[in-house]
Amino acid sequence: MRVDEAYANLVLPHVLGRLGLEGRDAAFATELASGTLRQQGTYDAVLAACIDRPLAKVEAKVLDVLRLGAHQVLSMRVPDHAAISTSVDLARSKVGQGPAGFVNAVLRKVTRKPLDEWIAEVAPAQERDHDGWAAVAFSHPRWVVERLAEAVGRDQVDALLEADNVPPSVTLVARPGRATVEELGGVPTPYSPYGVTLDSGSPAGVSAVAEGRAGVQDEGSQLVAIALAEAGLDKLDHGGPHDHRDESWLDMCAGPGGKSALLAALAAEQGASLVANERQPHRAGLVLANLTDRSARSQVAGVAGVVAGDGIRPPFRDASFDRTLVDAPCTGLGALRRRPEARWRRATTDLDVLVELQRALLDRALDLTRPGGVVLYATCSPVLAETKGVVQSVLEDRSDVVLEPIGATVGTVPDSAGPMAGTVQLWPHRHGTDAMFLALLRRAP
Repeated sequence: MRVDEAYANLVLPHVLGRLGLEGRDAAFATELASGTLRQQGTYDAVLAACIDRPLAKVEAKVLDVLRLGAHQVLSMRVPDHAAISTSVDLARSKVGQGPAGFVNAVLRKVTRKPLDEWIAEVAPAQERDHDGWAAVAFSHPRWVVERLAEAVGRDQVDALLEADNVPPSVTLVARPGRATVEELGGVPTPYSPYGVTLDSGSPAGVSAVAEGRAGVQDEGSQLVAIALAEAGLDKLDHGGPHDHRDESWLDMCAGPGGKSALLAALAAEQGASLVANERQPHRAGLVLANLTDRSARSQVAGVAGVVAGDGIRPPFRDASFDRTLVDAPCTGLGALRRRPEARWRRATTDLDVLVELQRALLDRALDLTRPGGVVLYATCSPVLAETKGVVQSVLEDRSDVVLEPIGATVGTVPDSAGPMAGTVQLWPHRHGTDAMFLALLRRAP
């Protein structure tokens, strides 16, 4: 199932709004699209057992219809006859009568067994090839299973893969000084003091969200901003006591602006100011929107500016930031709950390119940070090459940088020890967050 170059969680709200779908109809459509993308690997293995030719030879639109039908038959409480009938109608309207008959025949075969029996038939034996079995049973590419197992451990990888397939609850953040947790409703998050989880309803119905005083943000992302804001700084060159006032903060890879909005609010409380940098101009526009007071039509407190610039060659002259966030572009394999299709878009070849970029961004961020200042490196991927590998490489190349433990709010999250001493690794199956990695580095005074 394709959603072009966008992600389903970003596209679906606009599609649902255009079609006027609300309530149960919107929920059904969301589960149908997201669930099909999430379980695509499992369904493809089942469909391959029901079709007498390779799936690569099945027309793409027809294969999409078969996947949608398989999800209804195997994982949704849709009667078989209804799932088949709607799938056949969809194939007929989009492709033609011939493919509609093919869809009918294949889905009738799919209905012969429940999902667990299909997995037992089409997946490798678990005791002989665990990674191959997990790839089918939990619908992840094999190479992703292997990389996640290296990061979390073989004893916990199944729990992680299973958690990746559970749609996340909607989590909101109350931007301090602009909104309170109490006015958001919902259940307070266990680790972030600014977050709540909604039991039901749309975030758009929350006044603070509609007004831009609060936003939708995973708790793990909230903790990234908090970790940077709470990090201690060494004294300034003049030797006097450090004062937060007049501090300058940088969000180096800011798009689309969720972390920037929380950082700006935290900076404003401390009398500091934030510069948000984003390489792509259209994403810089999203950052600007997140940092704009909708009622006053001006930038919110704590913002020094939004810049569209390359993080490796940033347009800052004689900059010397006190705190810098590098929320680096990554494989996104820690956010598969909300962006399930990322598992199908990424390949092992992406890692080399991304790791080189991550190293360059972290190195440049350290150059832009004053002696005694701190850089927080974060990724929404737990893959060791993108976490420990990047940090270790930079530390080996620079004598002016030390790795420091993350403390205060984030450092006390239970069972969150990262792959290097003092780093933090969050997990969906342990913490209910995206798998965020955090490392705090300090420029030597």
